[in-house]
Amino acid sequence: MPLPAPTGLWLPLITPFRDGALDEASLRRMLRHYAAGPVDGLILAATTGEGMTLDADETERLVAIAAEEWTRPLVLGLSGSDTRKLVKELDRTVAWPVQGYLIACPYYVRPSQEGLVRHFSALADATDRPILIYNIPYRTGVNLGNEAMLRLAERPNIVGVKDCCADARQSFELLRDRPAGFSVLTGEDALLYTALTQGADGGILASAHVETAAFAAIRDRLLAGDQPGALAAWRDLSELPRLLFAEPSPAPIKHWLWRTGLIDSPEVRLPMTGVSDALATCLDREIERRVLSPVPAGW
Repeated sequence: MPLPAPTGLWLPLITPFRDGALDEASLRRMLRHYAAGPVDGLILAATTGEGMTLDADETERLVAIAAEEWTRPLVLGLSGSDTRKLVKELDRTVAWPVQGYLIACPYYVRPSQEGLVRHFSALADATDRPILIYNIPYRTGVNLGNEAMLRLAERPNIVGVKDCCADARQSFELLRDRPAGFSVLTGEDALLYTALTQGADGGILASAHVETAAFAAIRDRLLAGDQPGALAAWRDLSELPRLLFAEPSPAPIKHWLWRTGLIDSPEVRLPMTGVSDALATCLDREIERRVLSPVPAGW
């Protein structure tokens, strides 16, 4: 049977660190916090989760803790430029309590479109779990075009894409031409409203670590036919992604979560660095406005 495609609000969860190690206490606190909100699923150990800095044991422990605290879908982020190694990763994680994988296009090597199709086809053949493709050419150096994407969408366990192609026309045409059951989730936080009005099924949004319910409400209001309400809500949120991505992610998000008490440290791993003093001041000012000020009517 075809595997279900994801919809709604997905959170690419940050990985909390303290003194160089996985901060398990903060991780459990975060999981319980977001479990009480409108998050449809979590992505673990992906870009926002600093997955490329995690060793194998840390990643396995991260997944195990998440599975203990979280009852909704868990998806594991994977990336790499060697198809054979990624097939081995799928085999190594076969017993892990995740429901699928978010797999980025191969970075640095810049394969052809045929190479990308064969790469993802080999991965789909290597697992029965659903795969979400992560198309983010400004990180990987290669763009998975719509012709190749639609070929891959024919495979029953390639169920969707996290779309960060940064090409408005490509995104629109994919939404127009995709087959039924193939999910398109925007990964461009600042384009959430536009993507949803064009038919996207939701978003995988790092910014939704903050004001989670407000991000979810944008889609809920559009589905309910309340376009003016959705637009008004988006106007209040639209500057937040700009602030949270003013310096390399996830440092600004970790600063926010640390200052609001959700994690015990804003620590990131090199080559990432903490936020600058100037951005910290801006973040603290916005935290004071959003967290300490009265909640606007209607939220």
